[in-house]
Amino acid sequence: MKVLVVGSGGREHALIWKLGQSPLVKELYAAPGNGGIAELARIVDINAEDVDALAEFAEDKDIDLTVVGPETPLAKGIVDEFENRRLRIFGPTKAGARLESSKSFTKQLLKKLNVPTPAFAVFDDATAARAYMKQSALPVVVKADGLCGGKGVIIATTQSEALGAIDLMMEDKIFKRAGERVVIEEFLPGEEASIFVLTDGKHAIPLAPAQDYKRLQDGDKGPNTGGMGAYSPAPVVTDEMMTRIMNSIILPVVQGLAKEGIRYKGVLYAGLMLTSEGPYVLEFNARFGDPELQVVLPRLRGDLAELMEACIDGKLDRVTLSWDARSAACVVLASGGYPGEYAIGKPIRGLDAVKKMEDVLCFHAGTKREGSQMVTWGGRALNVVALDDGIDGAVKRAYRAVEAIKFEGMQYRKDIAWRALKVGVKAKAGGSV
Repeated sequence: MKVLVVGSGGREHALIWKLGQSPLVKELYAAPGNGGIAELARIVDINAEDVDALAEFAEDKDIDLTVVGPETPLAKGIVDEFENRRLRIFGPTKAGARLESSKSFTKQLLKKLNVPTPAFAVFDDATAARAYMKQSALPVVVKADGLCGGKGVIIATTQSEALGAIDLMMEDKIFKRAGERVVIEEFLPGEEASIFVLTDGKHAIPLAPAQDYKRLQDGDKGPNTGGMGAYSPAPVVTDEMMTRIMNSIILPVVQGLAKEGIRYKGVLYAGLMLTSEGPYVLEFNARFGDPELQVVLPRLRGDLAELMEACIDGKLDRVTLSWDARSAACVVLASGGYPGEYAIGKPIRGLDAVKKMEDVLCFHAGTKREGSQMVTWGGRALNVVALDDGIDGAVKRAYRAVEAIKFEGMQYRKDIAWRALKVGVKAKAGGSV
């Protein structure tokens, strides 16, 4: 079986690492890949957003399965194009990917299905948005409607911040067309959790829950990023909570989409706020989360290629999952200046030492090999992942590995998993699934 993975980040490195363990997979390709991925797969010099070129490559090489990592190709309709050419591909169609590419579409669908989500209003006009904001309770959440690489959300605690967020998105267009429409949303207190669900459009099965850290700095301070770390399982997602999430959110959405004529296949990623009143949907993504996937896949026992094939073929009801009882923690190593401007081409030292460490993985994101040297080539450069008994052990093992890695300007959070460690909850084996 020949498999093509589309994308170039840590998530795609994790996917290739796991798919490479399948006895079904004989050849692995990555487009465009990165320095670390190049050690496991054949690199294809095609941009992840060049749908036509990717489809032509898949036809030419007789690719048996294509797996789409990032959101933009999905929003552009890569699945539709591949299916039109009778090529097998894992992911939702363009219509299904609207769950991520349009927050207003998702909020209206949730409202129609009576799925719990924070109160909201949608605006295409900045003046109307400002007028509404002046009457809104604080804090309040302002979201760009379209794709912003995980950075299109501003939590405003003052009127000045709220009005400034509207100006940044709708007037200054810092997110370009993605911010021409905004969703103003009620702020809900609670604890966030990331839930990945595999679905064939009718059946759904959850993966182990995870929690990630979007803010750049310790204590959840600083700007939002694409993600600075994660851990799994998430103790806050108990068996009872997972059952509630599946019954009140996931299954109604999958079934609701089907009634709308959208058979959603692939990953449904729910970003939830767990409140005293139960789980609420903050957002949906149409692909695996990054860096959450980097702590979920190392705990998954079994064949990922088989799981993806079952999703495509509508046979997910025949699947059962099992999990490594250990916990996993991920620390993201980012370039200096990220998420703003940053330099690239900084030599990375210590990778060989990390490869020798037991129960430690290093998934590359923004890296490139130049001769014999691995260098930084993006904002988030590396994902250091460790497995151990309990979250505390996994975190300590991950940070020991981080200490071995050096590059100019390297920055990372030093408090990954602080929520779980603070409450002292011992994670259950199996990830509460």
